[in-house]
Amino acid sequence: METNPPTSELMSPVRSFPNRFFCSDFQNDEEFNAPGSQDSQMQPMTVAVSGSSHGPSMFAESSRGQLDGPSNPYFVFDTPQGTRYWIPNVADKFIPVCGKSYPTFQDVLSMYELYAFEAGFSVKKGQTKVWNGIPTHKYLRCSKYGKPQPKRTFDTLDESSVKHRRTTFTWCDCKASILVSISNDSYAVLSFNDIHNHELVESYNRDLSKISRKLSFSMKQFIHNMSLNRIGPMRAYRCLVALKGGHHNVNGTPVDFKNFSHQLRIFIGERDAQADEISKLNYKAFGDVLAFDATYSTNRYKMVFVPFTGVDHHFQCVTFGAGLISTESIESYVWLLKAFLKAHGTQPTLVLSDQDPSMLQAVPMVFTESRHRLCMWHIMKKLPSKISADVLDNTDLRSCIHRLVWNVYIKPETFESRWSDLLQTFGLQDHSWLNDMYNIKHLWVPAYFRELPMCCLMKTTSRCESSNAAFKVNSTSANTLVQFMMCFENRVDSQRYRQRVSEFKTSSTMFNGNTDLAIEQHAFSIYTNAVFAQVQKEIIKGKFLCYITNQTETSDSSLLIDVTHLDKRNNITNVYQVTYKTVDQSASCSCRNFTRIGYLCRHVFCVYRLKNVERIPPQYINDRWRRDALPKHVFSISSRYGVNPHAPSVMRNEILDLVTECVDVARTDEDALAKLVDQLRDFKINVLSKQPLSTTENESNECQMEEIVGQPINIPVEVANPEVARNKGCGTHTRIFGPGEKAKAKPPKRPKQLRLCKRCGLYVDDHDSPNCLKVAAMKAAKAAAEQQRQTATGD
Repeated sequence: METNPPTSELMSPVRSFPNRFFCSDFQNDEEFNAPGSQDSQMQPMTVAVSGSSHGPSMFAESSRGQLDGPSNPYFVFDTPQGTRYWIPNVADKFIPVCGKSYPTFQDVLSMYELYAFEAGFSVKKGQTKVWNGIPTHKYLRCSKYGKPQPKRTFDTLDESSVKHRRTTFTWCDCKASILVSISNDSYAVLSFNDIHNHELVESYNRDLSKISRKLSFSMKQFIHNMSLNRIGPMRAYRCLVALKGGHHNVNGTPVDFKNFSHQLRIFIGERDAQADEISKLNYKAFGDVLAFDATYSTNRYKMVFVPFTGVDHHFQCVTFGAGLISTESIESYVWLLKAFLKAHGTQPTLVLSDQDPSMLQAVPMVFTESRHRLCMWHIMKKLPSKISADVLDNTDLRSCIHRLVWNVYIKPETFESRWSDLLQTFGLQDHSWLNDMYNIKHLWVPAYFRELPMCCLMKTTSRCESSNAAFKVNSTSANTLVQFMMCFENRVDSQRYRQRVSEFKTSSTMFNGNTDLAIEQHAFSIYTNAVFAQVQKEIIKGKFLCYITNQTETSDSSLLIDVTHLDKRNNITNVYQVTYKTVDQSASCSCRNFTRIGYLCRHVFCVYRLKNVERIPPQYINDRWRRDALPKHVFSISSRYGVNPHAPSVMRNEILDLVTECVDVARTDEDALAKLVDQLRDFKINVLSKQPLSTTENESNECQMEEIVGQPINIPVEVANPEVARNKGCGTHTRIFGPGEKAKAKPPKRPKQLRLCKRCGLYVDDHDSPNCLKVAAMKAAKAAAEQQRQTATGD
């Protein structure tokens, strides 16, 4: 900032050359000063001004749309002394107008930056003239103004510790500028110099200029949203290039994308987030069966991620909540389960987990009213690693084990006898792991808790492992806790989207019955599509594959009905007994299907068909399978993750949709597209005129990050970042060896074993019995040829 009083030179207009002298025809001094030329003697003018009196203030008819640029993007001329200058060839409406006043300095800056963009150079703020402590004048200059700073030199033999920062930017003391006078809160353009002593940026390269490389808010938000789906900045850049039709339509470079991703990670590194209330509603409806399992490598602190998962009324996994613990100790799991219970208030009926010893002890300590069982899927997944390969290769063994342990119809004594027969058949009586699993059979074999409500959901919760793996698809081991929580919310939002799609399909699907039974249509009106598909199978099989063989009346006016069960080949598989009461149409079957899964079995539907029962009794309609198990507001837009309900954000998204729809409709109509482009350009000029093209980097960048993340920068950090934890799933800190190193580390191959030729009786490695005579003849021929050669040479 200068404090000297304004001089006469400062107050006078900057001298410039008239634009009419400079055209592409004048390429050297001789042509410029040729005799007879109209302007052979360049006369200075007081002001170099052209164009209308109304200067633009924002990108409007940007030449970025023209990939090849105008025919004359700038004028070039050489002075008689051999100095080359460039003057932009810009539309009149973009050229600054001397004498024009603006209400704020930002308006002047916006106007000049627009001109600079169209001309092909960048702008920086220059000196400010101050008189008696009051600013009177201010320069806006070409960014290449200023003399290059010479590199520091040292008269010493020691190596310099000063490291010069590498940069491709150069200064050439360009004098192109505008001078703005300040008076009475008004800013007027006093003078304008449009002559540059450096080459200007061509229109097809303006996407690489400094002002074009500044990332817009929408691009920053795009980078953040991609990171929540485990898509890094480089892939995000390539995706945006593909979406926008080329690199020239994308502001910024891959390096700019990487830099912002790094800045955003630093910005949210020590902030926290909260969950919503939708999980509580899901738990209230489907929290009777709860499964939880530990997942690793989801955050930079190596903390263990433990999601709590259940099954909704579409047979899809639903997340009730999640926690992060630093150690897999009993104390950590007790704390986590207590926090979960505090949030939801009620205990589940059935809790499923893996065989982690800490979980086995922590669950009964907190969930005192629940039944804790081990997830069968986790146990059966270990089968290939626990049984030797030669035994496991027997497919009969695997199928026999699976058929036995997954059988929900047999009783405990039946399971024990069949288990003993299975081990004896395959000679596995002394197998330690199988014997250990047999000792805890009451914790994982369904035969031992057939009476437990909804116990058959153990099969469905095997998908919880894939649900846990899906969280790792979104998050990486480099994420901060807040970034991890955002990835978690993004995955939960995808989960709820699938739930909403299933709700829509259920509500929009028309009934298409496969029988003439009224009870089938009633079931359709009650259950979701997924549940109805299973109930419909039971109804069909109850009609075509079941029949009554015996019926006995008891003392309490109940009927004991024997229902024979057939397979697809009409072979009798079993006979079940159904107890039926005519008074309230209640029925219970010995197969316990309603207890195990929550809807009636084929045997009961067979009895209902013969008793002309047209509607499922209310006591046999489990609320968790109903269409209306969840309130409708769960699926509202305000209840979704990743949706900003604020009016500006909603309108921004709507604008993008409207523009996209208009472009889609007019995509083949060139006139309609041209009209749309003109309207958008006019909108750009009229609405965005008060905003400068450049912004204060630090403040605006942080404000944009606050809006993207949804957390202010000045909130107090109440919880410090945790230390990096060490658990069994964190991996080993050993270097990964490449294929070459592995090949070198392999032991040398054994030498090739000699084979016994039965024809000649020798151990050889070059032939076998069928080729013995042929090989012998070849050897004899070679020996004879060698003997003849030696005879001929006299050796």
